[in-house]
Amino acid sequence: MAYELIALDMDGTLLTRDKRLLPETVRDIDAAAALGKETVLCTGRCVPELTPYRPQLSSVRYAVTVSGAVVYDLREDKALFSVGIDRDLVLKIVAVADQYGAMAHLMAADASVLPRAKACRAADYGMGPYQELYTTVPVLVDDVAAEAAKRPYVPKVNVYFRSPADRSAAYETLRALPLTVAFAEAAGLEMSPTGVTKATGLSWLAARLGIGMDQVVAVGDADNDRSMLAAAGIAVAVGNAEPAVLAMADAVVADCDHNGSGQAIRQFLLE
Repeated sequence: MAYELIALDMDGTLLTRDKRLLPETVRDIDAAAALGKETVLCTGRCVPELTPYRPQLSSVRYAVTVSGAVVYDLREDKALFSVGIDRDLVLKIVAVADQYGAMAHLMAADASVLPRAKACRAADYGMGPYQELYTTVPVLVDDVAAEAAKRPYVPKVNVYFRSPADRSAAYETLRALPLTVAFAEAAGLEMSPTGVTKATGLSWLAARLGIGMDQVVAVGDADNDRSMLAAAGIAVAVGNAEPAVLAMADAVVADCDHNGSGQAIRQFLLE
């Protein structure tokens, strides 16, 4: 089988644990592009959160963002596909976050929105490695619910809790809502529209590009990557992946601090 596209999760996969993009990873991505192979970012991040990395990833044209809800053309700077959670449902999610003193994060196609008072204390919510990102990229607001009320829909809402126990308790409430819910980070939940996953966004893009899913390699590390790994022709786990991801992988590469993504590119697209 000739593989034509590789989909890379970002945090915990493409990026190192301290959120850097290794030069050797960029080298491997550029080598794939030179052969006409597509490297696609397939991430829970929204488009504004890609900003620090876009200069280094000039050979990457497409990104499946906010866990499949927005497919974006980075070269043309436009959304190709977008769906979202309706306003009333977003407000219910924010209310649950407030109940637990958690940090609600609105992830729109055009903005990342966080509460000002909590964004500066990311470590309190298990998100310490993102502190610089959260104080430079997002729109910081005093009232997340008021901001949500201004939007007819939001592609994805993340909620970061103070503890895994709080997350588990809130999950029992949120799972009853018409949402796709995935566990993320140390104590976070990701809420997407019903039926929307990284796999649905990636499948939409592959079809647009005329590439069969059997020609796709997917690389990931966490719960929210499992759908795309199951849908791809080859499922690859980085060495630091969660046990459930390692168990379903067809191949395991080096961890995110040692260019596992580049190894997958070389093994399946370049050899």
